[in-house]
Amino acid sequence: MAPVVIIGAGLAGLATACHLSRRGYEVTVLERSSLPGGRAGQHHDAGFSFDTGPTVLTMPNIVADTLAAAGTEMTDVLPLRQLDPAYRARYADGSTVHVRAGHDAMRAEIANVSGPADADGWDRFTAWLTELYDVEMPNFIDRNFDSVLDLMASPSATAKLLRLGGFGKLDHKVGRFFTDDRLRRLFSFQALYAGLDPLRALALYAVITYMDTVEGVWVAEGGMHAVPTALADAASRAGVTFRYDTEVSQVLARTDRPGVAGVELADGEKLAADAVVCTVDTAVAYEKLLPDLRPPRAVRHGNYAPSALVWHVGVRGLPDAAAAHHNIHFGEQWAESFDALIKHHRLMPDPSRLVSVPSLSDPSLAPDGCSTLYVLEPVPNLRADIDWDHQREASREQLLKFLDAEGYPTDVVAERLVTPADWQAEGLTAGTPFALAHTFAQTGPFRPPNTNRRMPGLVLAGAGTTPGVGVPMVLLSGRLAAERVAEHLPT
Repeated sequence: MAPVVIIGAGLAGLATACHLSRRGYEVTVLERSSLPGGRAGQHHDAGFSFDTGPTVLTMPNIVADTLAAAGTEMTDVLPLRQLDPAYRARYADGSTVHVRAGHDAMRAEIANVSGPADADGWDRFTAWLTELYDVEMPNFIDRNFDSVLDLMASPSATAKLLRLGGFGKLDHKVGRFFTDDRLRRLFSFQALYAGLDPLRALALYAVITYMDTVEGVWVAEGGMHAVPTALADAASRAGVTFRYDTEVSQVLARTDRPGVAGVELADGEKLAADAVVCTVDTAVAYEKLLPDLRPPRAVRHGNYAPSALVWHVGVRGLPDAAAAHHNIHFGEQWAESFDALIKHHRLMPDPSRLVSVPSLSDPSLAPDGCSTLYVLEPVPNLRADIDWDHQREASREQLLKFLDAEGYPTDVVAERLVTPADWQAEGLTAGTPFALAHTFAQTGPFRPPNTNRRMPGLVLAGAGTTPGVGVPMVLLSGRLAAERVAEHLPT
C-alpha cells in the first residue's frame, strides 16, 4: 500500500481522503487543530454554537458524491433540509424579495413583486443558467488542467459557452431577463463570492447563481460543521488515519531524483510518503512548507479577493417574524460601493450585508430564548491601507446599529469579531478567506495548478488552486487532487 499524506482536515483534505480511501492507498491526514473542518470549524461560547467558516450550503449532490466515495450514504449520516426561502432579500427602499425553493414558487414570487414580464424572464433565465452550468461543470470546472491548451480539448463546449454569452458582462446578461433592478442585484451579487464586482464580472460566473437559485440552499442539523464531521467519520470508517493536534513544518523532497519524500512535523518526526496532498493556503504552502520551490506567477503576483468582516454574535431574544435563515440586506449605493471596495480598496460607503440566523433552523445552536447570528460585510483585504486594530471597534458599533435598525435582537451575550487581520493570523494570504479573485486570468488553467512538475507526487487542493472558492469548488478540488494522486501512483 503506497503511503499518502494529506496536510489539513478541512473540506479539501477531507474530500481528498474520501476519494482516496478505497483505492488501495495507506492514507494519513495530519491536522493542526483538534477537530476536522479547517475553516469550516465551530466555536462554542456561553451556550452558543457558531460556524466559523462558510454558512451557505449549496450543491448537496457534491457532498453526497464525496461521502459515497468512502462508502457512506449521505442520508445515513448527514440529513439535510432545503431552506425555503433560501434567502430573504431586503432593499434600501424597504421592499423584500424572497428567493423561494422550486422553480414555480420563485416564479410566483417574481410575478407578485415585479410583474408577469419578469416572471417570464425567470423561465428564460433559469433555462440559460442550466445550459451554462451543463457546459461549464464538466468542461471547465470539474476537471484537471495541464496547460492552457486543455481549454480546446472540447471546441464544441467552448463554442457553446461563447454562444451563451459567457464572455459578456454578467450584469448586462442578467438585465436581458429582468427589468426590475432588485432582481438584477439578487441574481448577480453571487459574483462577490468569487471576489468579483457583479457589475464587471463575466457572465460565465453566473454558474454560482445557478447553484444558489436553481439547485437551492440547504442546511444541516448541527450547522455547517456537521459536513466536515460527516466526511471525517466516513473517511475514518473507510480506513483513513487521522492525526489531530499535529502540525507539519515542511514537505520533504527526495534526494535521489525529483519527487516528494514525505513530510516533517513540527516536533521533528518524519513521515515517509509517495504522495503528499497539501491543502494549506497555496501562497502560505509555498512560503512555509515548500521554500525551495518557486511559486507560480499567480501566487507571487496574484490579485486577491476582497475580505470579509464577520461578526459571530450570541444574543438574547429572537429576530422579528420576517427574518429568514439567510438575509441579504442590499445597500442603496450599489455601483459606488463596489467601486470603493474593488477598484479603490476602501470600505463600502453603503455596504450590503449578509445576516444568517442558524438558530431559526436549529434551536440547539443557542440557549432558550436566544439567537445565534452570523453577520458578514465585504471589506478590502490587507492590501488596503486600513488599520484594523483601530477600525475594529468602529465597525462593531456600525454593525450593532445596523442589526438594531433591521429588527434583530442586540442584547449581546457572546461575540467574536473576525477582521482581515484575524484571517491573516489564521494563515490566509492578504487576510482574505476567498483566496485569489476569480478573474478570467485566475480561473481554470490560469489558476495556480494543483501539481508542480519540479516535485512529482506533490498535489495541492483548496480554494487557492483549481477549481476555486466555495464549498462545492473546494470539495471538487479534493476529488481532482485524488485523481492527481492516482495518476502518480496507479494502483
